[in-house]
Amino acid sequence: MSEHPLWPATGEATITAFPVEGDGPAPAVVVCPGGAYHHLADHEGAPVARWLNALGVAAFVLRYRIAPHRHPLPLLDAARAVRWVRHHAADLGVDPGRVGVLGFSAGGHLAGLLATEKGPMLAEGPHDAVDEADARLDLAVLCYPVTALTGPAAHRGSADNLLGADASASLREELSLASRVTADTPPMFLWHTADDEAVPVENTLVLSQALARHGVAQEVHVYPSGRHGLGLAEEDPVVADWTHRCAAFLRGRGW
Repeated sequence: MSEHPLWPATGEATITAFPVEGDGPAPAVVVCPGGAYHHLADHEGAPVARWLNALGVAAFVLRYRIAPHRHPLPLLDAARAVRWVRHHAADLGVDPGRVGVLGFSAGGHLAGLLATEKGPMLAEGPHDAVDEADARLDLAVLCYPVTALTGPAAHRGSADNLLGADASASLREELSLASRVTADTPPMFLWHTADDEAVPVENTLVLSQALARHGVAQEVHVYPSGRHGLGLAEEDPVVADWTHRCAAFLRGRGW
């Protein structure tokens, strides 16, 4: 485990590497903890990385910029993290052709933004060799994600922290994930609990419908009950099933 600054001019965003040893290059996942773009939940970081390591997947926990920083800074951090992993792939024992993202709650929103972004996702500069790597994802795992920033299912706290309370309705819609899906969106694994009181399950269901409309490969699990923010859900044996389902999803994609 080692922590690295993402940007040469600021140390606010970092990536912590959890590599694995094996016979060949390993797939890699960038992990985005949740926290409503207000804080970062520790239990959705290192423990998740160690679980991925047990599957033979190299993991990289992203500490992205949060409030008072606004969009697009968290997205630029996430894109930079994927580029950083690919740029250092040989040294890290990572397969640059198998790089995905896994996010929880607001971190799930960030993961979804990255998965559905069509632009270059580059900071204004100065640029370096890391920026030459590709930021596109090969798959995404979204756990009880915030996907709506507008409408009755919106998570207002995440929206306000990311965009500001006075953000326009058009910007909130533009950054709601269902409106961003295209046929080029990478395969997704989604899970939620039906009675999530913080981020309504509609966030996952609406995104799933958008993926279906565009023919994007997906796997979706909705568990009957469970509080928001369960992470690996070790306290809940029913919801903890998601880790087994997700492991099978990864294996099915050649990971």
